[in-house]
Amino acid sequence: MNYRVLVTLPLAAVLAIPALAQTTSSSSDQTQPAAQTQSTDSTGGNATGKAPLAPPSREGFWGRVNPFARKNYVKRQTEPIRDRVNELDELTASNSKAIKDTDSRAQAGIKLASDKADAADQHAVDAGNKATMAQQTAAQVNTRVQTVETVVSNIDQYKASNQTEIRFRPGQTVLSKNAKEALDQMADAVKNQRGYIFEVQGFSSGKGQTAISTSQKMAESVVRYLVLSHEIPVYRIYLVGMGNAPTPTDDAAKTKHVSGGRVEISLLKNDLEQLSANTGAPTTTNDQPQQPK
Repeated sequence: MNYRVLVTLPLAAVLAIPALAQTTSSSSDQTQPAAQTQSTDSTGGNATGKAPLAPPSREGFWGRVNPFARKNYVKRQTEPIRDRVNELDELTASNSKAIKDTDSRAQAGIKLASDKADAADQHAVDAGNKATMAQQTAAQVNTRVQTVETVVSNIDQYKASNQTEIRFRPGQTVLSKNAKEALDQMADAVKNQRGYIFEVQGFSSGKGQTAISTSQKMAESVVRYLVLSHEIPVYRIYLVGMGNAPTPTDDAAKTKHVSGGRVEISLLKNDLEQLSANTGAPTTTNDQPQQPK
């Protein structure tokens, strides 16, 4: 009997030691939140907004390794760590998403700003081109206005462009072949042009009204040929029978009288043709030939 008691007492002591260690650990776990609260109050929060995990203030009876730790004890020890790890994972994922969203918005803003800058540059280039074209147009208009002013001021200033002389035999008023060819050349030079006139002067030998009438008939034959054969408007031809009027020579102090009959045809032009070329106006004329009666 005494032997059984002696064996039972040491066995009971051995079994009581783990229970005592577990109780000690439990009391340490209960005092840990208070220590963590004090530490949070003194040191502040971290990325999760919570105080860092602090090691237990007491290691227990067995120290850090408890060979007789139960499942609940291990669970209580690892749950705070697991919770913190989960919180850190969630926080990392949230931060990654926020960074991606921020980067996407930044890239979109950069692209939008770049597109607007490109559009502004294109508008500036278009505006510059339009300004250049407007300046060129204004310069062209100014040049045309100056040309028109010059032409208008000199509208009645005709300059001799070409001149020919046709000879007639005494008492003859019919044009010869050579006379017609000379008139053809003058008429072809003014085809589809404006700003010209023909000055036709007839001269005849003889005296008084007879000479004037003869010179008039010779000049009329020239005008008739220009109107009928080349459709020169009658209003562009100025005819005069000079009779036996003296003809000026190179020497202003000397004059000569006509021997026989002749007609002088002078082509005179003003600056209307130059105006048409500078302004781009059509050179065609709407002049309708008038048939002599």
